[in-house]
Amino acid sequence: MNKTYSAKPHEVEQKWHIIDATDRELGRLASLIANILRGKHKPEYTPHVDMGDFVIVTNVEKIKVTGKKETDKVYYHHTGYPGGLKSINFRDMMQKHPTRALEKAVKGMLPHSTLGATQFNKMKIYVGSEHPHAAQKPVEWKNLEVIK
Repeated sequence: MNKTYSAKPHEVEQKWHIIDATDRELGRLASLIANILRGKHKPEYTPHVDMGDFVIVTNVEKIKVTGKKETDKVYYHHTGYPGGLKSINFRDMMQKHPTRALEKAVKGMLPHSTLGATQFNKMKIYVGSEHPHAAQKPVEWKNLEVIK
């Protein structure tokens, strides 16, 4: 009888990938990044172990959305004070905080636990094409299709 393989945390080999977000759709890019952060692209994927790789996202200010989402997609947050519900649409969010839209999209696709928080911290997002991670020798992610 064959035993099911379960990866151990010390056996995991983590690589660095770089993704150019120029003209990529927000949701499709976010699901690709979430799958890489979780490690679902690896054959030895184990759900309860941090199997994921590091992801560097560049040119995040050039992300696009389809349809009327640029004006109709609204992000909410609460200040903590009475009547403190604030809202901002996608276009204004990209002008003020270009990295936040992708951060919120990816964070919602990761587990809502300490494991998901650890995986989320492996994503590095930069406006423009420059990043300080050349020493890690990141490999450009070629397969830009979503992993099923």
